[in-house]
Amino acid sequence: MASRRHPRTVLPKAFAEVDLQRLRRLGAPEIIYGAGKTVPQIAAIARRLRAEHQPVLVTRVDATKGRQLQRKLPGGKYHPHARTYTLASRRGKIGGRSLRVGICAAGTSDHPVAEEAFVTLEFLGHRPRRFYDIGVAGLHRTLRRLGEIRQQDALVVVAGMEAALPSVLGGLVRQPMIAVPTSVGYGAHLQGLTAFLGMLNSCAPGITVVNIDNGFGAAYAVHRLALCASS
Repeated sequence: MASRRHPRTVLPKAFAEVDLQRLRRLGAPEIIYGAGKTVPQIAAIARRLRAEHQPVLVTRVDATKGRQLQRKLPGGKYHPHARTYTLASRRGKIGGRSLRVGICAAGTSDHPVAEEAFVTLEFLGHRPRRFYDIGVAGLHRTLRRLGEIRQQDALVVVAGMEAALPSVLGGLVRQPMIAVPTSVGYGAHLQGLTAFLGMLNSCAPGITVVNIDNGFGAAYAVHRLALCASS
């Protein structure tokens, strides 16, 4: 009996048009959104970027895809908590001023989103620092880290539930702050909508809010601030 072979994955020739000018135009290379893409598709895009000597960041990569990418793209690193994959990232080489960025996470359940921001910031050449488990349910923990938090150049504040942490910090520190609502909480949190609306309605002025669970978007917003500061 003839052995069965798995069909080889054949990619359409025009399945993706990689934006190789984005690094020069926007100050960061094209980032690959991994959810919904196959491993061969991700690998093909990554190889195209590397052929132009550009570093690679893939977001929203589950553990199975991460293991497969490490086999297909040796030399890269899978970050399981952040669900990201990086290949030949050159810290400080992308351009712009390197900022000290505090990643403030209210609780342990917010870590995956916070870690996505952390890895993205490192990839973009910044110096993130973790301030985790400082939610307002134990306000003394927030206040204990306040001196260190004030030493950062910018903040990414990640919170679910009622998302009070950005409002608290927004009244205590002057650094630019990007708030990230997470889909963490009990029934009425509505998959993060409660946190999102809470952040949008914060009485602390000047807080920027990104989409639910979008740690990557928050990190990229900080990077844009750094590029403006360098120009």
